[in-house]
Amino acid sequence: MKPDKGGNLRDNFAAMAWAVKKFFGFYPVLAPLVMFCILFSAVVAAVPNFFIVQNVLHAAERWMVSGDWAAARGEILPGIFLLIGVYAVALCSQTLETQLMAVMTQGFLDKMRREIFNGMQDLPIRFFDSNKTGDIMSYFTNDIDTMRQLISQSLPSLIRSGAVVLAVFCVMVYSSIWMTLVLLLGVAAMFFVARTVGGGSARFFMQQQKAVGAMEGFAQEAMNGQKVIKVFNHERQSIADFDKANEELFQVSYKANAYASLLGPIISNIGNILYVSLALVGGLLILSGVPNLSLSGRVFDVAVLVPFLSKARQFTGNVNTLSQQINSIVMAGAGAQRLLSLAGQPPETDEGYVTLVNVKEGPDGSLEETEEHTGHWAWRHPHKDDGSVTYTPLRGDVRLVDVDFAYVEGKDVLHDVSVYAEPGQKVAFVGATGAGKTTITNLINRFYDIADGKIRYDGINVNKIKKADLRRSLGLVLQDTNLFTGTVMDNIRYGRLDATDEDCIAAAKLSGADSFITRLPEGYETMLLNNGANLSQGQRQLLAIARAAVADPPVMILDEATSSIDTRTEAIVQRGMDKLMEGRTVFVIAHRLSTVMNADVIMVLDHGRIIERGSHEQLLAEKGTYYQLYTGAFELE
Repeated sequence: MKPDKGGNLRDNFAAMAWAVKKFFGFYPVLAPLVMFCILFSAVVAAVPNFFIVQNVLHAAERWMVSGDWAAARGEILPGIFLLIGVYAVALCSQTLETQLMAVMTQGFLDKMRREIFNGMQDLPIRFFDSNKTGDIMSYFTNDIDTMRQLISQSLPSLIRSGAVVLAVFCVMVYSSIWMTLVLLLGVAAMFFVARTVGGGSARFFMQQQKAVGAMEGFAQEAMNGQKVIKVFNHERQSIADFDKANEELFQVSYKANAYASLLGPIISNIGNILYVSLALVGGLLILSGVPNLSLSGRVFDVAVLVPFLSKARQFTGNVNTLSQQINSIVMAGAGAQRLLSLAGQPPETDEGYVTLVNVKEGPDGSLEETEEHTGHWAWRHPHKDDGSVTYTPLRGDVRLVDVDFAYVEGKDVLHDVSVYAEPGQKVAFVGATGAGKTTITNLINRFYDIADGKIRYDGINVNKIKKADLRRSLGLVLQDTNLFTGTVMDNIRYGRLDATDEDCIAAAKLSGADSFITRLPEGYETMLLNNGANLSQGQRQLLAIARAAVADPPVMILDEATSSIDTRTEAIVQRGMDKLMEGRTVFVIAHRLSTVMNADVIMVLDHGRIIERGSHEQLLAEKGTYYQLYTGAFELE
């Protein structure tokens, strides 16, 4: 998934509309209440004082003519007290708005982060293989933060200033249509500038968000690879590469903010020119005695002009505020556009309907589904044609028949591959890097779907099996071990969350990990951080094997499981692995040929094709590729 390269104002508004819709969806009652509070305080700030100022000016004018102060005071004081009361209510409204907004903003971010993370769990492996980790993390940091600015700052400011502009405009039309027409000329100029400059900045803000993700991705790679950088004296090149990414971020950020920063001064000065123009036009209207065209029916005089100019200043000031928000708006739109693009990613499809269930065997050998953990499993296969349900024992019979596969269309990785693994068999794959060994195990897990051919598990097409149930029946140990923040016990239990402490300890003993775990400062309760950086590579791999052992799956996939372990540790692991593999179907990928000599079947792959298959002795007797590898070196290059 890659966001759109361009990014324009229309796309930004569409993305912001999506984010605002989310906000109102999360808070269907509180969000409208806050919007009402904002609108109420905005209208109070725009409307009442205009009419009260007009009444005060007219009352003062009559007092100066008639000299009746008591009558003038009777007109002035009620309006002032009414204004004070309205402002008090507006203050309460603003207080409620700010408190609710503080809660809802953080709640919105919390829900968005949850939704994004939960959505990512449904994405296929292909998404994570084709995107940098740092760029993915940028969704949770920079892009989410733009949502905070949109919801807590830009959206309220837009509504408040927009309401004030609309209310003031209505008041000015009520007061004088001639003066309002003059005002509209200035407003047209303001919106032309906002559209021109804002549209240019939107494109650069979108590029800025992408550049931030790219820079964070590079920085994360550099932090993870510090040992490699230092051992190869690559610091200067790493700095140069970072400077390049940082310079790209600087350039697009500079252009985005340079565009956005033009808006404020330009619109502010247009407002000043407009204010002077209105004062001149208003003076000319008074001197010329032109009849006032208005809804109020009042004569255009100083009592009308002065409040009108005040409202014009308020009008242009709020238009300027709106223009200043464009900076935050387009940035928020760029972040929302990336999040919308992520939300639009198609989830991993799963049309399977065959599930894995606990069963117990009846006296007559029949299988009965049960909620209890019996240690016996079966595939529950409902038949749509007659509504019947059959139970197939989970045995671990895996067969690939004439499989073709390509990560990128047109560039096949596997060609006409057939693999037959009967229950309890140990099948090994050997071959040079890129031959397709790991790809076969990815297909068994259905991390990717095949282009042609069939994969059957206990006689059932894997496309019919729910992916979660399929993967629950498979144990996986990779060359690159991933340990999570938590205790040693937590990391072993990751293989089966309902495993007891005794189950985890038994799995550790089986894998050979128990001996080093008991020597740790707090044993099984030792806290692991930073992917188990306080453990050796061999110890981390032993924990990964224990994690697979506690799951007790009928099929094990060992992808270079012992490649990072020294010879002494390998002997310990191999003993545990032999126990772990008893009675299970095992797929082993190895560069070290000594680890696959006891396999029932060894398959030699070359450029996505199986060129040899047989036992260790059979392949040596054939004196083909495997023989040359075995007699030439124990390591595949």
